[in-house]
Amino acid sequence: MENEQIEAMSKLLKSMSHPIRLKILCLLQDKEMSVGDIREQVKTTNANVSQHLNILRSQGIIDYRKDANFIYNRIHDPRIIELMAKMQTLFCPSVQ
Repeated sequence: MENEQIEAMSKLLKSMSHPIRLKILCLLQDKEMSVGDIREQVKTTNANVSQHLNILRSQGIIDYRKDANFIYNRIHDPRIIELMAKMQTLFCPSVQ
């Protein structure tokens, strides 16, 4: 691997490594969700969820769409869906 590839992977993994961001990615694997729905699942404030979503967006991991007053988030990069599935297989075999 080239240094640029290693740096890019490191940056991506750092942005995913926070427990709340990992939980958000787990929630978004199969469907898009509003900020309010995510907040209810991760049990934190809207501001905290928004901060974590912004970090994931800045890395191109997730994307969003607006529908009236709601913002729906989804995983943008299909490699992340594949990575999350692999991590679940390795670390959460009872979920399978």
